[in-house]
Amino acid sequence: MAGAFEFSLTVRYMEVDAQGVVFNAWYLTYFDEAFTAFLQSRGLGYQALIAEGLDFQLVHADLDWKAGLRFRDNAVITVSTARRGRTSFAIDFAASRNGGELACSARIVYVVVATDGSGKREISPEIAAALGAPAPLRPLLAAFGSGKQSLLS
Repeated sequence: MAGAFEFSLTVRYMEVDAQGVVFNAWYLTYFDEAFTAFLQSRGLGYQALIAEGLDFQLVHADLDWKAGLRFRDNAVITVSTARRGRTSFAIDFAASRNGGELACSARIVYVVVATDGSGKREISPEIAAALGAPAPLRPLLAAFGSGKQSLLS
């Protein structure tokens, strides 16, 4: 899918709960890491963003679980911009096992804020360029199901 980015990680033992699957809170950590890598891959490093006096604040997260990732699974996190507004934007995420079975999807809304605590700011041209054109993943996920194909194929 045009505009999408993939980030891989291996599930660590400490991330698995008594049910033998990744504890739900870890998915937000995975998505945060993948989002940082997504921006970096598009030329917007987090340190440069902070140096400009800007940051992102998560204001809403909507997650849906389909299957659990397990210890030593290779998790592939697909990231894509879903929406861009004046001061906020939404990012879609999909966590899958080895790029196949969908484990969790999410849409997270962020607001651009000033690092000095003075409130929200408009999306700068640099942030807009890094986000790219919206290409939501969530409509694709309904068709994706639990097949073995990649979201990006």
